[in-house]
Amino acid sequence: MKKIMLIFGTRPEAIKMCPLINQLKANTAFETIVCVTGQHKEMLSQVMDIFQLKADYDLSIMRSRQTLSRIAIDILERLEKILKKENPDLILVHGDTSTSFIAALAGFYAGISVGHVEAGLRTYNMQSPFPEEFNRQAVDLITDLYFAPTNTAQDNLLKEGKKLEKIFVTGNTVVDALQMTIKSNYENVHTRWAEDSKLILLTAHRRENLGQPMRNMFRALKRILQEFLDVKVIYPIHKNPAVREIANEVFVDVERIRIIEPLDVVDFHNFMARSYLILTDSGGIQEEAPSLGKPVLVMRNTTERPEGVAAGTLRLVGTKEENIYKEIKNLLINEKEYQKMSRAVNPYGDGHASERIVQTIVQYFADI
Repeated sequence: MKKIMLIFGTRPEAIKMCPLINQLKANTAFETIVCVTGQHKEMLSQVMDIFQLKADYDLSIMRSRQTLSRIAIDILERLEKILKKENPDLILVHGDTSTSFIAALAGFYAGISVGHVEAGLRTYNMQSPFPEEFNRQAVDLITDLYFAPTNTAQDNLLKEGKKLEKIFVTGNTVVDALQMTIKSNYENVHTRWAEDSKLILLTAHRRENLGQPMRNMFRALKRILQEFLDVKVIYPIHKNPAVREIANEVFVDVERIRIIEPLDVVDFHNFMARSYLILTDSGGIQEEAPSLGKPVLVMRNTTERPEGVAAGTLRLVGTKEENIYKEIKNLLINEKEYQKMSRAVNPYGDGHASERIVQTIVQYFADI
């Protein structure tokens, strides 16, 4: 029996890894070990509870206003002992977080094979998103199995010299997760509040957008609320105190916006399903929303998910106030443009990514 260790630490990673964990646990060929770093703590626990999973190891690294350096040091030191004890045959990491990079590095140092779920995403701009672009490129330098969500991601890896026989296009596991979380009979006090309106769901938290770019985002949305009386906004705000300071500054006394605490994955996915459009600087939402037929305006200058832009489900709007305002307004008044985005084909998979990844791992061990 081969031993597989999945290592992750943030809420977005958990959402995308939990369907894969369940798929691995259902396969008797594997002993599945779950290690969380706690890079996010409360939000990570919420996701694990929803998928009825428990971690075998919790590094509990989270601390107030933690720095990237501190995250890296704590994960590397604590993970080294666990890897020595368990000696897994394969480590699986996800995406582009600091947890993913350091976990892959720890595996490399220990001589353990690494599989990268959601491999091959690129902007080729190390500052956007920061530090995620570095993290995912660094992980792919030491990866043995590349699970690319799309053909575009595979092409990126091939252009970088990765071997075709190590790359597997699987779709994105977030689509697997959506099949477990969306509920037709879902109700919530906040979605009921927005029933008579066009609901804009807002997320904004990126490190590189703190400061003036984030003020620009919020001011553009404030103008929309002042102009369109049939619009309401729900903003599940990030835990970062710097984000909250800017939101409180710009949105003070603004009507028809509800700033609420972060939502668990079931609530958030169902809020997306009941929204009119989504305004975000996040990554994973760019994959989730197209599955639900929701236009997404991405408040960034680059995206590692160009498939969504090419398909028409996403639109890059940057971080300048006037441009964000105009793009939101266009979707509110131009029904043809709105329908064009909401009916675009989802390029991110069919809900069977986890199955494909497990089948690939089975074959990988059969071949060695």
